[in-house]
Amino acid sequence: MRIAIIGGHGKVARHLTPMLTAAGHEVSSIARNPDHADEIRSWGASPVITDIEQLDVTGLANAFAGHDAIIWSAGAGGGDPKRTYAVDRDAAIRSIEAADRAGVRRYLMVSYFGAGPDHGVPEDDDFFAYAESKAQADEALRASGLDWTIVQPSGLTDDPATGHIEADAEEGAQVSRGDVAGVLAAAVEDASTIGRSIRFNTGETPIAEAIRA
Repeated sequence: MRIAIIGGHGKVARHLTPMLTAAGHEVSSIARNPDHADEIRSWGASPVITDIEQLDVTGLANAFAGHDAIIWSAGAGGGDPKRTYAVDRDAAIRSIEAADRAGVRRYLMVSYFGAGPDHGVPEDDDFFAYAESKAQADEALRASGLDWTIVQPSGLTDDPATGHIEADAEEGAQVSRGDVAGVLAAAVEDASTIGRSIRFNTGETPIAEAIRA
């Protein structure tokens, strides 16, 4: 499978890329900074240096052409609400439209545990722009007609990956970025995850078993 990772130099992607390549997939890592190209190559991927914030739907569709799956693992990183909306909402929604235009049916989105229109984050909270952006991007993906999966991890840590999670948890806790990558790597090959949002913490169940419908 040929897979494009948007946010290809991010903290999840650095775990995900070697997992995908070890499984025999060909990975294109879309990243903004040309200084990151060599590190991306060291993980086994082909760097695609471009700024998703600046690309229109046509530009994104051109970048996606020939791929079998898209994984959105990008983010503005918080701070500036204007840029948060520009990346986490607007660019994400354009990428969904672009995947459809490019004929890439499989699309996996990294969201967060409490995402949704009823996220409950007050407008004066610094997290509000991100919560709103993810709610709208997730809804756009659900309505897209693509073969989508939305991955909703709880609080992210840099702890070592365990390979085990608790799926469909009622309350958020924590999970390592390595295990988020493990969920993405397993989900992209598991058709039972299509059309599902997978909410999870670290846990005791092997990832492939935990995400299986």
